[in-house]
Parts: sequence; C-alpha cells; structure tokens
Amino acid sequence: MKRIALNNTLSRLTLIFTFLFVSGLMQSVSAQEVITIRQAIEETLNNNLQVKQSKLSENLSDEDLKQARAALLPTLNGNGSYNINFGRSLDPSTQSFSSQQFSSFNGGVSTSIDVFQGFQKLNQIRQNKLLLDAGKTNTEKVKNDLVLQVITSYMQILYNKDFLVAARQQLAVAQQQLKQQQELLDVGNKTLADLAESKSQVATAELDVTTAENALTISYLTLAQLMDIPSSTRYVVQAPDVSSFSNAAGVYNPEDVYSSALSLFPDIKLAALRTEASKKAVDIAKGNYYPSLSFGAGLNTNYSSGRDIAVLNELGLPVIIPTGLSPIGETEFTKERVMAANFRTLTETYKFKDQIKDNFGQYVGVSLQIPIFNGFQARTAVRKAKITYMQNQTDEQLAKNNLNKVIYQAVADLKAAQSTFESTSKTFAARKESFSVIEQRYNVGLVNSLDYSTSQTNKNRAEIDMIRAKYDLLFKAKVIDYYLGRQIEF
Repeated sequence: MKRIALNNTLSRLTLIFTFLFVSGLMQSVSAQEVITIRQAIEETLNNNLQVKQSKLSENLSDEDLKQARAALLPTLNGNGSYNINFGRSLDPSTQSFSSQQFSSFNGGVSTSIDVFQGFQKLNQIRQNKLLLDAGKTNTEKVKNDLVLQVITSYMQILYNKDFLVAARQQLAVAQQQLKQQQELLDVGNKTLADLAESKSQVATAELDVTTAENALTISYLTLAQLMDIPSSTRYVVQAPDVSSFSNAAGVYNPEDVYSSALSLFPDIKLAALRTEASKKAVDIAKGNYYPSLSFGAGLNTNYSSGRDIAVLNELGLPVIIPTGLSPIGETEFTKERVMAANFRTLTETYKFKDQIKDNFGQYVGVSLQIPIFNGFQARTAVRKAKITYMQNQTDEQLAKNNLNKVIYQAVADLKAAQSTFESTSKTFAARKESFSVIEQRYNVGLVNSLDYSTSQTNKNRAEIDMIRAKYDLLFKAKVIDYYLGRQIEF
C-alpha cells in the first residue's frame, strides 16, 4: 500500500509539472508569430534572391526583344571633324595640296535601312519572343523549385517538433522511473543494478531530447533562410490536420497526373520554349545564304580656311587688276627686253557660312551584297544551329521522361506512405495499450524494471515511427499537388 501511495503521489506531481510546462510553452508560443505553409511559401517567393535574379534575367530578355524590333528601323547618324593642317596637306574643300597652314571642317548626316537580309531580323524577333517567354517560365520554375524546398523544410519542422515532444515525454517517464527506483532502493526493494539501468535510461532519453532540440533548431533555421528573413527570427509553424489525408492515395491515377503536369509543369514548358527558340536560330543562320539589300542616303558639306573667293563686278565677272610688268624675252637684233603686264584676280576670304552652303552635297544609293564564298562560315553556322536544336529536342524529351518517372514514383510512394502510416498507427496503438497494462503491473510490483523499460522503449519507438510516417504521408500528398500546380495549403 505504501508503494501504491508513493506511485500515486509521483503521478500527481508529474501531471502538475507537465501542466506548468505546457502552460509556459503556450505562453511562449503565443508571443511568437505563427506561420502557415501558405505564408512560408509567399514569404519565400517575395524575398528569395534566386527569384530576383531570374526576374532580372527576364528583364534582359525583354530588352533584347525591344532591340530586335528596333533593328527594323532605319539608322540615322551625324558626323563632324575639325582639323588644323601643317605642311603639305590635302585641302578637303578643293581636293588640292597646300603647303600653308589652314583649318578645315567636314560634317554630314547619313541614314540607311536594310530592305532585305534573308529574313534574319524577323526571325530574330520571333526567337527573342520565345526567349522572353522562356525567361518568364524559368522564373516560374525557380519559384516552383523553392515551393518544394519550403514544403520539405516545413514538414521537417513539424516532424522535429513532434519528435521533440515524444523525446521529452520519454525523458519525463525515465526520470520518474529513476525516482521510483531510488526510493525503492532506499527501502530495500530494489538493487543497485535496477538503479543503474534507470540512470542509463535517463541518460539515453536526455541525449534523445538534445538531438531532437538541435534538429528542430536547424530545421527552423533552414526555413528562415529560405524565406530570407533574419535567422534570429522566432516563429512557430501551424500543424496540419492529418485526417484530411487519410484517403489521399486512392484519388490519384499516375497517367492522369502526368497528362495534367505536361501542360502545367514549368520544367516542361521551359524545355519546349528552348526547343522552339533553337529552331528559330536555324532560320536565322540560313539567312546568311541569301543576298542582302540596303538603301542609304546622306547630306554633307565642308569648309577650309585656306580657300579664297574671287571678287565679282557688277556684271558678275571676276575683278582683275594689273600687278606690274615682267620680262618675257628680248628682241633678236637689238636685244631689247620685251615686257608683259601681269594681272591677278582680286580675291577675298571665303566665309564659313558661304562655304557650308556652296559645298552642300547629297547622295542616295542602293547596296546589294551577294554571298558567294565565305569559307563555309554560313554552312557551319547552320549545321551548329541544327545540332543545338536537336540537343534541345533531346533535353525536352528527357524532361518529359523524367517527369513521367517521378510522377509514377510519387504516386507509388504516396500509396506506400499511406499503408505505412496505417500500419504504424495500429502498432503505436497496440504498443501504447501494452505499455499501459505493463505500467499498471509494474506499479504493483508484478513486472520488473527491465520489462517495464523494454515496453516503454517499444512504445516510444512506435510513436516515433508513426510520427515519421504521418509527415511522410503529408509530404507525399503535397508532392502530387506540387506536380499538378495546385496551391499548397494545410
């Protein structure tokens, strides 16, 4: 009777301490933010740098498309140059050589437009459209991959939380048993071997608690890093309702899941867009076989400081003035010198604005280039583009094959996970009932400490197995939703 009263007292104390512990834990949790799986996913997609990098690459593809469209427009360029010439130089205004120092200016405007270039620019636009769509799909793929990582990390937190609860429960029972063994030893009903066995159980349970706490801390840290929030942030995750997944395995047909995923899964869409883009690259390369036709026009003028202009009279004729006489020979008999008058045209500085106006010129032209032989560069470019196209076709088929394998495996894993969860649940229920009976018999001295410890260990292992199976079932069910493109909710 004394032993029974002692056990009842210990049981009451255990309940009191458990209540105080749970109350304190609830107060601590209430002060922390509760994050659902949906919130964790949204936080990750909003903050994760991989998503931001993919969006920046998407923006680059958008700029490439805009540039490809702008390449259809004509070009317009202006040019100008100013030079100071020394020594013998070619005057660009008169196209004659001069030995005096002078300055010169040349300027103009030119425009050109490609009339035909083997449809390369049009095909480039089409390819850049596909590449932009591929960039957007790659962003979806990055997000999709992150969603799966968040689900995995979230489930790991839930598993580690339940594992920690189970480990603490086992530690509480082991500590209670140690107290009982010590008190029974004190009254001579137990041996030192029984006490040593109890101490060993407590040490093992303490190690399990420490391991579970470390695993939970790491899983919280992993999810925080995925969400790109400070690692010191304190939060808790919302546990799902397991009952809603009890019949999850029976509603999925792998072929139906695969057919739906083909049109929704970003990996397949991305592979298909890359295949189409490489196909357009073949058309672009073939454009090198065709002649190219372009149209051009321009305006130009020039000025030279070394150029003068004749002074004109009222009749518009150059003004000529005498400059003296100069000998041109002598007579045959008297040897007298023969003189001739010298004249020069009166000139003045040719003004800048006048030269710009008078030297103004225009031109228009058409350019036709016909490729005859270029060292097989065009042929090589086409062949390489075709090889890249076939590589992308192969990659697309590989992506489809891998998706098919993964989905069939995922559906099979879900069915297996459900069976495992049902089996572990039954095992845990049986172990729990068995431990309850042995505990009652142990309390009245009908079972020794070794049998009691073995039963307790079996119950705890069965509970851990059930916890593992429960979250494995949840994860496998969410994986199917992931491939179907469904919103992940608990």
